[in-house]
Amino acid sequence: MDQTVENQAMAPKAAPTISESEKNAIIGGVLLSMLLAALDQTIVAPALPTIARALGHAEYLPWIVTGYLLTATAMAPLYGKISDVYGRRPVIYAAILVFLLGSLVSALAPNMLVLVIGRAIQGAGGGGLFALAQTVIGDLVPPRERARYAAWIAGTWAVASVAGPLLGGVFAEHLHWSLIFWINLPIGFLAMAIINNPLKKLPIAAKNHSIDGLGAVLLVIATSLLLLALNWGGSAYPWLSREILGLQACSAVFWAFFALRLLKAAEPLISLEVLSNPIVLAGTLSMFLLQAANIGASVYLPVYLQSVVGLSVSQSGTAMLGLLLGTVAGATFSARMIPRFVHYKRIAMVGVSLAIVCIGLLSAIAGHASLLEVLILTTLTGLGSGTTFPVSTVSVQNAVDRAHLGVATGVLTFLRTLGGALGVAILGAVALGYGLPLSSEGSATHIELSSALPFVMIFLTTGITLVLALIALALMPEKALRGRDEQAAPVLAE
Repeated sequence: MDQTVENQAMAPKAAPTISESEKNAIIGGVLLSMLLAALDQTIVAPALPTIARALGHAEYLPWIVTGYLLTATAMAPLYGKISDVYGRRPVIYAAILVFLLGSLVSALAPNMLVLVIGRAIQGAGGGGLFALAQTVIGDLVPPRERARYAAWIAGTWAVASVAGPLLGGVFAEHLHWSLIFWINLPIGFLAMAIINNPLKKLPIAAKNHSIDGLGAVLLVIATSLLLLALNWGGSAYPWLSREILGLQACSAVFWAFFALRLLKAAEPLISLEVLSNPIVLAGTLSMFLLQAANIGASVYLPVYLQSVVGLSVSQSGTAMLGLLLGTVAGATFSARMIPRFVHYKRIAMVGVSLAIVCIGLLSAIAGHASLLEVLILTTLTGLGSGTTFPVSTVSVQNAVDRAHLGVATGVLTFLRTLGGALGVAILGAVALGYGLPLSSEGSATHIELSSALPFVMIFLTTGITLVLALIALALMPEKALRGRDEQAAPVLAE
């Protein structure tokens, strides 16, 4: 009898039940926190000239963007692992507080150096908000139902992409540039209040585990050096300069040390079980390549619209809505269709194939395309490529158990962001290699209609990258999506 009582006392307690209203509150709160980080990638750009006039040292303006990007990208995989060990609630709270601290430092910055430091602190929190929002949704919703929430994430990005530049411009022109950072404080505290109580009910998936501190340091250094090389290459320094080659060599060394640490550590930062999973490998690779194509094309599409089609700066921004809204529509459609298909990855494969055809057609008519033709082709490109985001995210999360959900989602977020940075760098090198003239601010000067060759090559390179993403999707095994009470399902036969 005593033994039975003792066994019952030692048995793990069942996780508290989370009601539907609590689940919706948590998802709303984490999406609000994600909106914080997404806004700060788009709201700053329109205010940069005003900030330069107010603080001086305009030559350091790129670091306002680069500082955020460096820390946000490098920290994403760390948050995933830490949340697997210590639970989602304290880690997402820490990410929000770090982000708000960076916002406060940025808002009060008396000079450019302090502002750059504030932005780097913001990125250290923002990188966690991206990964943790998707991880928490993965905790709450089984894979079979999870795809529809991917549309909410795409919608969050769409709101940030549209509202960010508008708010940034209004604050900088009519009020004060520091408001682009002050606005984060009430939004952040609101998100924390919404998720405070219900988030306590989420169980900790991997108790009694540790964090590999050395592995984390090596990953941050390796990533930061690589991103510096990608950001400075072709702009601050030539690609074959000592500085860029040196950064690339140092990054390669630290990546090698990090790989060695993964093999040697008792509990590596990123589980080898996760890294060796063929679904995780192919799913993250497809997201990496797709984001390289998407972000790279979105950076140079406005330049094309201004230089070849002949639009003004404001008109080119409006014309970009086709690509943006197409991507959101593609993600929404894919998310709704995934539960209805057994071989759900084919949704993304058809979508990416459509994007390849459309970007190929755009490259063929780039020199003489009308605005209507560009809008149709870019909207369909976004529609097709957008289908991949829910498929890749759900596939990766469905492929791992709860104990590794944070790590897998963190790796996916990390490679997605890194892919965007690499895409911009590659297309920038293509543009410069084919003679696209760039001003010191990074925008193209006016070129004649007969000089569309750089854009033809940019669109072709984007298409090739999408072909590689399609191959990665084709090679990705499928597992039947788990429901609420199901364990991991077997790999599906093609």
